[in-house]
Amino acid sequence: MPSGITRLKGKVAIVSGAAQGIGRAIAMRLAEEGAKVAIADIQENLAAQTATEIKSAGGHAAAVRLDVTDLDSALAAMERAERELGPLDILVNNAGWDKLEPFVQSTPETWDRVIAINFRGVLNCCKAVIPKMQARGGGKIVSIASDAGRVGSSGEAVYSGCKAAIIAFSKTIARELARNNINVNIVCPGPAETALLRGVMEEQPKVLEAMKRGIPMRRLGKPEDLAGAVAFFASADADYATGQVVSISGGLTMAG
Repeated sequence: MPSGITRLKGKVAIVSGAAQGIGRAIAMRLAEEGAKVAIADIQENLAAQTATEIKSAGGHAAAVRLDVTDLDSALAAMERAERELGPLDILVNNAGWDKLEPFVQSTPETWDRVIAINFRGVLNCCKAVIPKMQARGGGKIVSIASDAGRVGSSGEAVYSGCKAAIIAFSKTIARELARNNINVNIVCPGPAETALLRGVMEEQPKVLEAMKRGIPMRRLGKPEDLAGAVAFFASADADYATGQVVSISGGLTMAG
């Protein structure tokens, strides 16, 4: 690290929820392509481990505490990332959480947590970083939504709503920020092998098997499957792409 692909050399990125799972894979890929990466997560010890792994491989990284549900925490995380690594060029909104249950069995407490992490977290991180990007005349924002936000998902009503909101929000700020040379794009994973999915599905293994059967490629996604799409949107290769949604789901959903 860095790899032979260095299209992000000289760039500084911050990835929320980057201590493990999809966020970790994204952070590793961005570092492999030459970016300095802030590993932003509420789990500070795990974030430090990921940062150490990147540095041990010859990359540049720093662990930053981030509670995406709190705007002050987001502001502080962006400031610390810039002190440690330099001005931010790339924001990846990845942090997420869910609880699988029918909507009629869910509670307002669960709604609040799902909304706070999955949607308000994106608002907080964008609010904290966009003025910096505007002042510098450019930047890349990539938000991880979900195919659940495109087509719905049984047992994930509020989560699906949040992910749909991320898509609409991102398209709107893409329009608002195009004049500032800030690109905003969305990556939608299908079901992926992560600790989050295992936690959601631990009591419903039959649902997980049915999910696999419904995927044309006959397997769940891996965190690394998402990282390349994020790296593309974060790079100069995507300078003329904004407000776009790409599904990385093994063919589970296909838009016409």
